[in-house]
Amino acid sequence: MSSTSKFKKLAGISALALAGLTAANAVNAANWRYAHEEYEGDVQDVFAYKFKEYIEDNSDHTLQIYRFGELGESDDIMEQTQAGILNFVNQSPGFTGSLIPEAQIFFIPYLMPTDMSTVIEFFRESEAINEDFPELYSEKGLELLKMYPEGEMVVTVDEPVTTPEEFSNKKIRVMTNPLLSETYSAFGATPTPLPWGEVYGALQTNMIQGQENPIFWIESGGLYEVSPNLVFTGHGWFTTAMMANQDFYNGLSDTDKKLVQDAADYAFEKIIVHIDGLADKALEKIKAGSDEVTVTRLNDEQIEAFKARSPQVEKKFIEMTGERGKELLGQFKEDLKEVQND
Repeated sequence: MSSTSKFKKLAGISALALAGLTAANAVNAANWRYAHEEYEGDVQDVFAYKFKEYIEDNSDHTLQIYRFGELGESDDIMEQTQAGILNFVNQSPGFTGSLIPEAQIFFIPYLMPTDMSTVIEFFRESEAINEDFPELYSEKGLELLKMYPEGEMVVTVDEPVTTPEEFSNKKIRVMTNPLLSETYSAFGATPTPLPWGEVYGALQTNMIQGQENPIFWIESGGLYEVSPNLVFTGHGWFTTAMMANQDFYNGLSDTDKKLVQDAADYAFEKIIVHIDGLADKALEKIKAGSDEVTVTRLNDEQIEAFKARSPQVEKKFIEMTGERGKELLGQFKEDLKEVQND
């Protein structure tokens, strides 16, 4: 046998051995795929990497993470998760609301408290979040693993705003979420749904006059550069959800299901520590980055003028979600009452 023939034979044997080894390892280890909606170092990215850390430290599995834009916009990564292309996805109810209308409950203004300790306890203890929402997500082929808060919502506008009347004729960008549009209509503004990738340019060209986001996202996305007037309205917290394709999750062994659940719990505990003080740090960076920035914090009287308009948003939520939404809202309020009275 020639040396060339021997080499080809050995190569063939090696290839077969490698294929066999790969197949054997595939039974025990997998490379899972996870996409989220934010940039490097943002809250969802930190959560994803803590989840990855736990998975890889406690198993032979690996996790590939995709950040905003790498696989498209929020709607794209949800479609890919439902199709089984992605195993895990992090998407806020602001986008999931079109798929799961009840998820829009987080956009009823002044429903959520704004102090962090109460918010955290609510996410830990809420029956609505930990029992009712998993059922709603399951109906859409999604295994809800964790809901968690990212930060208080802040509005940026082309000029300081302290009353609903001052929002008149201002186009405020909202996520593609009908209830969020209702919120800004109630506040006196003109809600303008836009995908995230278009927001900076729309603010820069005055196509829109404002938008809302947690302060860390306003800083990391540079939104203050083109929309420098920050208004703290106290109307809610940005909430997000991490979930898995349900067919994928149901196909896991009991050991891997526990691994995934434990990893989500681990990432939640880490993210709670991460967001503590994050808003203050982001605001300092914003102030250092621009002399044009103004910060307006509504006082109690000013907040009451906005809060007085929130019942119409609750009414719209119930119209959109029916009896099921009404029951969920009741449970939500009961859960909030319990943590606020502790």
